[in-house]
Amino acid sequence: MGITIGTQLGSHEITGVLGRGGMGEVYRARDTKLKRDVAIKVLPDEFSRDPDRVNRFQREAEMLASLNHPNIAAIYDLEEANDTRFLVLELVEGETLAERIERGPLPVEEALNIGKSICEALEAAHEKGIVHRDLKPANVKLTADGKVKVLDFGLAKAFETEPARNLLNSPTLVSGSIPGVILGTAAYMSPEQARGRPADQRSDVFAFGSVLYEMLTGRQAFLGEDVSEVLASVLKSEPDLTLLPRNLNPGIPKLLRRCLEKNVQRRWYAVGDIRIEIEAILGEPLVVEVQRADRPRALWKPFVPIVVGAVLVAALVFVNTRSAAPPDSAAVRFTVLPPEKTVFEAGTDSALSSNGGGLSPNGRKLAFTAKDESGKILLWVRSGYSCGTASSGNRWCLPPILVTG
Repeated sequence: MGITIGTQLGSHEITGVLGRGGMGEVYRARDTKLKRDVAIKVLPDEFSRDPDRVNRFQREAEMLASLNHPNIAAIYDLEEANDTRFLVLELVEGETLAERIERGPLPVEEALNIGKSICEALEAAHEKGIVHRDLKPANVKLTADGKVKVLDFGLAKAFETEPARNLLNSPTLVSGSIPGVILGTAAYMSPEQARGRPADQRSDVFAFGSVLYEMLTGRQAFLGEDVSEVLASVLKSEPDLTLLPRNLNPGIPKLLRRCLEKNVQRRWYAVGDIRIEIEAILGEPLVVEVQRADRPRALWKPFVPIVVGAVLVAALVFVNTRSAAPPDSAAVRFTVLPPEKTVFEAGTDSALSSNGGGLSPNGRKLAFTAKDESGKILLWVRSGYSCGTASSGNRWCLPPILVTG
């Protein structure tokens, strides 16, 4: 039957449309008997006309109704009215995780906390032997008060006609006539599901890894132009971990690799182990400081202090050597005449010591006294001398510059 706003299904009045998918249409409704808002999932006609599938779904719904967990949207009832079969579900207000990811990647801490809540929901269901089989961002709701609710638990299995034997029987391909649904779901399938093999809790682990990757990067882990390319990517390609935030805690990429192992034997087995790993990571720095690999430390930098020290020592040695007096290899004898129009005070032309003369301590200046024409005694200093060795072997120095004072 056609369902519109105001349609009455038993004690439920349709008040709005929530969505349409491969496993039925979802409406907002008012339970006039219990005075509460609920979600109504109307099952596809081909499903409702098959008694075997209805009976099987009834058993699955009873099992799902036994789940009581704060992170799992509850199933209230399975009813039939006006030749229409429908599920009565808990109405969860808020946006889906898929809608949140459309605005961009989530902060690392927020993504891990949402992932932890999803793990808690999966863990509770797995303990009762219930596998989701269709975990994806569109099946996760984020409430305004910060709660996380996983929707459609176990419904994929309930819609199976028999254990999957080929790809067409894979539960996520039920909606072959609904554009986009297959593509969106196939991107989160495990390799064993893509091959049409039975799915167990490790398939949920693979889907969880795909969801966590998408929260952190804003992109699906496995992409393609159509269903066949997406499934080929699931089977053959590895997600690009370079798209993860930079300097991420190394435990996060390691966790993702283990979740997305194509070999089911090497994948995380228990979701509870993943939850424990996430809790441990949340207790550590989520972003770590690491030295960039593309800017290695220059090998010469450690030697800079040594080189500078060596240069300083060499400079000091050079200065001390230049300022030292010439070595006394032999007695030095030379003749110095008084400046023009002057005479030595003692009236001699030698024996500087008798005229108060002599060499400076560093041997670079020669000083002596002499009288000028008026008889005034002046101090004379000769500097900038040049030295050599005479044929006799004696050292000699002649001061070429005359300085008076």
